[in-house]
Amino acid sequence: MTTLPDRLEAGSPYPLGATCVEGGVNFAVFSANAEKIELCLFDNGGKRELGRLALPECTDEVWHGFLPDAGPGLLYGYRAYGPYEPERGHRFNPHKLLLDPYARKLHGTIKWTDALHGYQVRSKKEDLSFDKRDSAPAMPKGVVVDDHFDWSQDRRPNTPWSETVVYEAHVKGLTKLFELVPPQERGTYKALGHPKVIDHLKRLGVTALELLPIHAFTQDRFLVEKGLANYWGYNTLSYFAPEQRYFATDSQDELRRAVRKLHAAGIEVILDVVYNHTCEGSEKGPTLSWRGLDNATYYRAVKDDPRYSINDTGTGNTLNTDKSRVIQMIADSLRHWATSYGIDGFRFDLGLTLGRTETGFDPGHAFFDVLRQDPVLGRLKLSTEPWDIGPGGYQLGNFPPGFAEWNDKYRDTVRKFWRGDPSQRGDLAARLSGSGDLFDRRARRPWASVNLLAAHDGYTLYDTVAYEQRHNEANKEDNRDGHSENYSRNWGAEGETDDAGINATRATVQRSMLTTLFASLGTPMLVAGDEFGRTQGGNNNAYCHDDRISWLDWSKMDTPEGKSLFDFTSRLTELRRRYPVLRSKSFLYGQDSPGEGVNDIEWWDERGAQLSADDWNNPEGRALVMRRAVKLDTGEVEAVTLLLNGSEDEIAFRLPPPEHAKRIVLIDSTDPTVRDAEVEDEYRLGAHGAALIAWKIAAA
Repeated sequence: MTTLPDRLEAGSPYPLGATCVEGGVNFAVFSANAEKIELCLFDNGGKRELGRLALPECTDEVWHGFLPDAGPGLLYGYRAYGPYEPERGHRFNPHKLLLDPYARKLHGTIKWTDALHGYQVRSKKEDLSFDKRDSAPAMPKGVVVDDHFDWSQDRRPNTPWSETVVYEAHVKGLTKLFELVPPQERGTYKALGHPKVIDHLKRLGVTALELLPIHAFTQDRFLVEKGLANYWGYNTLSYFAPEQRYFATDSQDELRRAVRKLHAAGIEVILDVVYNHTCEGSEKGPTLSWRGLDNATYYRAVKDDPRYSINDTGTGNTLNTDKSRVIQMIADSLRHWATSYGIDGFRFDLGLTLGRTETGFDPGHAFFDVLRQDPVLGRLKLSTEPWDIGPGGYQLGNFPPGFAEWNDKYRDTVRKFWRGDPSQRGDLAARLSGSGDLFDRRARRPWASVNLLAAHDGYTLYDTVAYEQRHNEANKEDNRDGHSENYSRNWGAEGETDDAGINATRATVQRSMLTTLFASLGTPMLVAGDEFGRTQGGNNNAYCHDDRISWLDWSKMDTPEGKSLFDFTSRLTELRRRYPVLRSKSFLYGQDSPGEGVNDIEWWDERGAQLSADDWNNPEGRALVMRRAVKLDTGEVEAVTLLLNGSEDEIAFRLPPPEHAKRIVLIDSTDPTVRDAEVEDEYRLGAHGAALIAWKIAAA
C-alpha cells in the first residue's frame, strides 16, 4: 500500500481484530461507550505515524472499517474518543495509542514513561487529571498477520486425563542452559521441538508439557527500575500474540512447528493463561489497551464508586466476566490458540476470578458454560487455580465438571507427612484416594485433582528438603515476599551441605514424595527440573529472575545424584502406565470387591492390622499401608500395595493378606536399586521410605 485513502470502507464487524481478506484488511474493535475510534497506521519501524482513519461504522457496539490494498506486516493501533470521567468509570483519552486487544503479533516493546498514563501522574488531582501527551512513541504496535498453517498432517495425542502426567516448564528456563541444544535456539520456542528436549520428556514419561504464560506480557515498571524482570509472565499485554522474546526466528510458525513435533512424539501442549487481570493495573495504572477502549466494560469496578477498580487478583484490576464481550474475548483467544497453534489445553491462573459475580463465586457462571459447550474448547484439557484474594477466594473442589483443579491441599499434606508432622494419616489417605472428599460430585473423576509436590510458585522439590526459611533476598524486597510457610525441612543444615548423611536423607525423602505422587489417584504434575534435583537456592518466589536462579541447570543431570533421581522418577511413570490400579478412573471407597476376597481399596498399619478410628486419629501414627485392587480384562485380580514409613526408624511391615501370594517389590525409595524383587509376608522398609509392592491372583 503506497498511499493512504481518505477514508476507510465500511468493512465488517466480524471477526474482531485485523483480518486479511481479499483486497485488503478488515479492522474491527469492540467499545460500548466510545464516541469515535481511529485506526492509526505506522511505518515499518513503528516510529512514525503515517495517518489516522476513523472507523466508519459501528454495529452492535463493534467499530469496523476496511482498508483496501493492505496486507500482512502493516503496523497499527487505535485511538478512542469518549468521556474522560473516572467517577463514572470512563477513561477515554485519544492522546493515548491503544493496542488492539485482538492483535496477533506485536512490534516493539513498552518504553516506560509517565506519558503512558491517561492522567498526569504527578498532579494533585491524581487520576482525575488529564494527560495530553502522545503515548505512541512508547507503545508497541499491532502487526497484521496471515495465520495460515498446514496442520493437515498433525495428530493430537488426545491423551485421556486418567493417563496424563503433566510437566510444568518455562519456555526460556527449560533450555537456556541446555548445551545439547544449539546456542541460538536455547530459551526459545524452537528449542521445545528439539530432538534432545523431546527425548528427555519421553524418557521421563510425561505426556503433557504445560508452559508458563506465553501470551505477550509486560516488563513491569517497578521491576525494570530495580534491574529485575517479569520472568514468569503473569501480566498479559495481548491475549492473541505470542511473547516475541521467545522466538529464535522471525516466523511465528516456529512455535507451531514445535507443537507439531511434540504432538508427533505423543506429548500434548498446555498453556498457563492469565485472563483474570491485565497489565494495566489499578485505576492509577497506564492506559495501554482495554482501559482506553472501554474501561467500564472490561474491568470490575466498585459498585458505588466506579472510579476504583476491584482488586480480587492482587494486581490492581479484575476482568469483568459478567460482560458478554469479555467472555467472547477470552473464548476467542482460547479458540485462536487451539486452532492456530495446535494447543491441547489451558490452565487458568486464578481461575476462581473468572467465575465471580457481584455476589461472589458461581460455579454456574456463564464463563464456564461457554467453554464447556464450545465444540473446540469443550474437547480440550481445562484446569484451573481455584483461588484468588477476593472474598470467598478459596474454592478447591467447587468448579464444574470438565475442569481439573490444582490441589494445594495435596501438596501441603504430602509435605507435612514427610517432614514428620503429627496427625497426618487421615488427611494423607484422602489425598492418596484422589481427594474424593473434595471432588466426588457431579460425576467428576479422580483426574480432577491435579496433584503436585511443587510448582513454579514456591520451593522446588529439592528446596523443600533443603531449606526451612525462604531466601528471597535477590528479589530486593528485604526477604518479605513469597510464602512464609512451606512445610519444608532441611534435615540438619540450611541449604547445600557436604554432610553425606543429610544428603542421603534428603534424597530418600524426595524419592518418597515422588512415590507418593505417582501412587495417588489424580493427575500427577512435575515441575521441570525436579526430576534431577533442581534448586533455586531457597528462593520461593523467583518470578523476577530471568537468570540462573530460575533457569534449569542441566549439568545436574550429569551427576550421580541427578541421574539416579531421573531414573527413579522415570521408573515411577513407567509403573503408573503398567498398572491401571495406580490411575483408577473412578473413586474408590472399599465398598466394591474385584474378587478373591479383596476390596478395591483397603488400609492397614505396619502390623498388618486394619486401622481403627483410634488408629486414624493417633497423632504419632507415622506408618500407613494402602492396597488398591482391580479386576483385569483377563479375569485376574491385580493389586498394588503402597507402604509409607514416615518415621525416623526402619519398620518391619507385615503385609496384608492373602498370605503367601507371590509379591513383587516394584520400587523402594530407600534403595533405588530394588526393582521387581520377590518378597514374602514381611518387608523391612527404611526410615522415611516408601515402597510399592504388587501381586496378581489368577481368576478362580
